[in-house]
Amino acid sequence: MRSFTLPWIPHDDVITPQDIQGVRAFGVADAADPLATTMERKLTRMRVKHAQTREYMEVNALRGIVKDGAGTTLYNYFTEFGLAQQATDFVLGTAGTNVQAKVREVLRKVETELKGESMSGVLAMVSPEFFDKLIGHAKVEDAYKYFTSTGAQPLREDTRRRFPFAGIVFEEYNATVTLSTGATETLVPAGDGVAFPLGTIDTFVTHGAPANLIETVNTVGLPIYARQLARPDGSAIEVKTEASILPINKRPRLAVRIFSSN
Repeated sequence: MRSFTLPWIPHDDVITPQDIQGVRAFGVADAADPLATTMERKLTRMRVKHAQTREYMEVNALRGIVKDGAGTTLYNYFTEFGLAQQATDFVLGTAGTNVQAKVREVLRKVETELKGESMSGVLAMVSPEFFDKLIGHAKVEDAYKYFTSTGAQPLREDTRRRFPFAGIVFEEYNATVTLSTGATETLVPAGDGVAFPLGTIDTFVTHGAPANLIETVNTVGLPIYARQLARPDGSAIEVKTEASILPINKRPRLAVRIFSSN
């Protein structure tokens, strides 16, 4: 048995009279921006912050090391479970590399580590550098050309998103987040990728805890909590949101690191 503590993730804001007084409502020439509209706008922005934090935590947990919104490591699941990460070097800088054999190697690693779990397929989220090397490889170019010629228009449309090849769907994932420290971090490092099974039942899970409030003690945790509190002196309305989530990869070796050493 392993015990993990869930982090507390607050995002707070405030509505002051200056946010409303004399501010024209969007798209209206002579009407003030109402309090309800300002509140909705603030809550929408805060919800987006929580969504970015959640995606950042889940992608890192998928890769085996979950971090908080400041980029601090919370848990290394390989260390916690006493496991070693699986990896496959695609060697895409060598024209003679049998890329299909590399894909089969990844598929077999995933299938071996399922250990009774089920899956519907394997997805690989890769960096732009890896994706470009993959579709430009001598033994992949023809497959990519035929793929883009069946419906997609590569000269007019963005065809980077999904490319199925030899049993794995490769998807360029170029997300970058701004941490609470102000620094930025790319979720999938340059030249890297991660291949993992889809459709599993009990491998990837995100646990949630109740809000840090007396009224929510011993209740089922929700993805996000929001509330508004008027200051006693009437000078502002505090807008408080929070979440307590922890993504867990119960089988870290199922997420295979893929990269190209040249």
